[in-house]
Amino acid sequence: MENGSARIRVPKTSELVADQIRRQIIRGDLNEGDSLPPEGTLLATLGISRPTLREAFRILEAESLISVVRGSRSGARVHRPSTELVSRYAGYLLESQGTTIADLYTARLAIEPTVVRWLATEKGQTPGWVRVKETLAAFEGMWKEARYEEFIDNVAHFHQVLVEATGNKTLSFMNRMLLNLARTHQNDYQRRHPRSHDDRLKSIRVGFKSYEKLVSMIEAGDVEGAVAHWRLHLRNANETWATRGEGERVVDSLQG
Repeated sequence: MENGSARIRVPKTSELVADQIRRQIIRGDLNEGDSLPPEGTLLATLGISRPTLREAFRILEAESLISVVRGSRSGARVHRPSTELVSRYAGYLLESQGTTIADLYTARLAIEPTVVRWLATEKGQTPGWVRVKETLAAFEGMWKEARYEEFIDNVAHFHQVLVEATGNKTLSFMNRMLLNLARTHQNDYQRRHPRSHDDRLKSIRVGFKSYEKLVSMIEAGDVEGAVAHWRLHLRNANETWATRGEGERVVDSLQG
């Protein structure tokens, strides 16, 4: 460093090559499952050395944007960015910061009532609303056939479909991350606190009826009623999952 100016870092050639391929993947020029040209072709067209290309591949592999089968002549296989992968990493960050279960459920309480207000204002007339109705119908079958385990496993799916019905990709991503962490905690909670058969049946009946009421209120355009109902639903759920002794636990992104 001279005269107080910061030294400018010049990217390595391998980083520039990785940037070029990454840009093609992100912008959709390369799709899931596509193969990159064989190594020899890339060396000739890019005018780079084999070690430089392999270092670029290592960078992209670390980002899970490609997978390379060693010794294969078909080239590296392309993978589109994964919500699950980014969500998992975000979970690692939250856990490393000591984020609690109570914090997690408070965040959900801030998001979903706003989503319900949005949907009820539109009376459910959004592109993703059809999936909400399909999901509700699936839950009705689980309830009537007392498929408790399947019902519980899909609760997070209902919440996610509800948020996705807004068409807002940013909210949908944030909510998916929260739901993934919540599901891990809920599975662990149920393992530690097994419920009787009657309690399970009551749980899925109450859950389905609450979902059914929410959908009806949204379609009727009952904005304030729908928001109040869903806020109460979430608070009741929070009292179960984030009760005393649970809310203080740190989120578990590693599942065990």
